[in-house]
Amino acid sequence: MKPPPFEYHDPTTVEEALELLARYGEDARVLAGGQSLIPLLNFRLTAPAVLVDLNRVGELSYMREDGGWLRIGAMTRQRQVEFSALAGEKLPLMVEATRLIGHLPTRTRGTVGGSIAHADPSAEYPALACALEGQMAVRGRAGERVIGAADFFQGLLGTALKPGELLAEVRMPTTPARSGWAFEEFARRHGDFAIAGVGAQLTLRADGKCASARAAAFGVGPTPVKLRAVEQALEGSALSEAQIDAASALASELVNPTSDLHASAAYRRHLTQVLVKRALTRAVAAARQTLH
Repeated sequence: MKPPPFEYHDPTTVEEALELLARYGEDARVLAGGQSLIPLLNFRLTAPAVLVDLNRVGELSYMREDGGWLRIGAMTRQRQVEFSALAGEKLPLMVEATRLIGHLPTRTRGTVGGSIAHADPSAEYPALACALEGQMAVRGRAGERVIGAADFFQGLLGTALKPGELLAEVRMPTTPARSGWAFEEFARRHGDFAIAGVGAQLTLRADGKCASARAAAFGVGPTPVKLRAVEQALEGSALSEAQIDAASALASELVNPTSDLHASAAYRRHLTQVLVKRALTRAVAAARQTLH
């Protein structure tokens, strides 16, 4: 199928893009990597009057460490993250999550900001932002505002972005010392959206007990689900197998999935428990390796 007609603009600066978004308001959609928007256009599931293409806005493509945060420009390609030495050193959980996104062509075109702004509840990056309590820097003609992940994702494919705004930067906290991490998901085929998934990161104290835990589930609700009760159950614990089992069982009670043609709600709850156990087990083993 072919997309409906639209007016096309390809600005070269953020200011030019913001001027266009302010001019057209709710009639405009931002085009980043196009891995989600183009199929929606072709199937005529969306019909914006105006497309503002950010692919020539070079200032939105970068990665840098700054004060304990990895700051990533919204137009940074997923493939850049996958092979970034900086990301591999400072935020390896993001690299692991990136490798689960689609296929090579998807990651070559797909962008970090595009995935976050699209807010698909089965996508990896929104779950990562939720698990690690990342921040989104949003820009409009009135200036910049920074929104935490807990407030950014607002229902199915919904975010806190307002008409006239664009997501300029994604900020993720860098990985502390004595940490382990894991990203686990279950999909029908490699590259498909996850039926359910979990991202987890654990940081140990010098005595081997859990100093902090971060975890979120995805594919099990209209937004990623921050597993805060699981985190609280693990923090301060010795991370024994029994404690991991109990935390995994608790995780299945924290999600409220729906049934669809891919899986029932009960199966998604079961997957959540299984995947949390797998992720925590791997994360604990990796963290303990740092103590030796």
